Amino acid sequence: MSKFLSSRWRVLAGFALGAVALLVVAPAALSVFNLALLGKFICFAIVAVGIGLAWGRGGMLTLGQGVFFGLGAYIMAMHLKLADASLFGGSGVPDFMSLYGTGNVPAWWEPFRDPVVTLFAVVLVPGLVALILGLAVFKRRVKGAYFAILSQALAAAFAVFLIGQQATTGGSNGLSGFRSFFGFDLLDPSNKLMLYSIAAVVLLLALAAVRQLMHSRFGELLVAVRDQEERVRFLGYDPAIIKTVTYVIAAVMAGIAGALFVPLVGIISPADVGVIPSIAFLIGVAIGGRATLLGPVLGALSVAIAQTSLSSTFPSFWIYFQGLLFVLVIGFMPGGLASLPGLIARLRGRGPSGQRAVPDPETGGSARQNPAGPGPEGSPVPGPAVPTTIPEEASR
Repeated sequence: MSKFLSSRWRVLAGFALGAVALLVVAPAALSVFNLALLGKFICFAIVAVGIGLAWGRGGMLTLGQGVFFGLGAYIMAMHLKLADASLFGGSGVPDFMSLYGTGNVPAWWEPFRDPVVTLFAVVLVPGLVALILGLAVFKRRVKGAYFAILSQALAAAFAVFLIGQQATTGGSNGLSGFRSFFGFDLLDPSNKLMLYSIAAVVLLLALAAVRQLMHSRFGELLVAVRDQEERVRFLGYDPAIIKTVTYVIAAVMAGIAGALFVPLVGIISPADVGVIPSIAFLIGVAIGGRATLLGPVLGALSVAIAQTSLSSTFPSFWIYFQGLLFVLVIGFMPGGLASLPGLIARLRGRGPSGQRAVPDPETGGSARQNPAGPGPEGSPVPGPAVPTTIPEEASR
């Protein structure tokens, strides 16, 4: 009981520390521009949290998360363009439609004038698309490389579709020039701080939700499906339903991240939702550590920060550095950057007290385990070893 309470307090302390760092320290230390840049990186981290659940726990190599990111982003962008056209233009028709189209708003744009419909659509549309795709794919037992190729082809097709719709989605230029966000002026620094705070809170909530799923019966079933799908099916569960639910959760997180990305960055285009961004999401998760809770976040933030800093200094070298980093991590640290503390502990070997390091499933770090087992309470002398498994004969 005391061990459970101790673990719970450590988790709460970790979330509190993260909240202080994101909501207090970062706004106080960073300029408005850098804070908006960090908000952009946090959107990528939200996508990474969903990928970590689907790929790290479920074994589904999701190479098409750019589709769901783009759905949420374009839904929010359509609402912002319609709102700006009503507030500042008066005609209610976005400016690019007068230049490239007929000057009339398409019927499928009209529902997104309502902010409530937009908020629901940001969640429901990516989730519904993922539900249909998941049932269609997983019911046919498509998995592994076939699922990865199929999801990547979907991202490519989505980007091509957007490019071909110049009059309704802005084509290759995308949608940009947003001036308001649900009535708030986007040029006001206080409103930019509000948007960043919303993104940071959503990231913390996503981490809390995924941690709860990982430690629930559903999380155990998800790992079982990843490792022994046929055995899970033999026990009476439907692996396709478990995979589909996980896929939908990851898609919803990506859609919400895309909706936050639009007002923070000020533009969304096919270049942000195609094959390359989808692979970049996956690279960040792999580098951070897909099997841990914080690994995808750390990887997504690290890759995004490195890309921003290095691509401006070495614009033609960054892509090679990203590939080299990916190869080095996969080759020498398959567990990602989150496994670095555990790797260091293993290299150091046993500690001075005869304890050995064991991996921490949440952070990828290490904890100290006494091979002789815990001693009596308050006693400095370790007690006898306690078996961790119950023999079959004793359990009957």
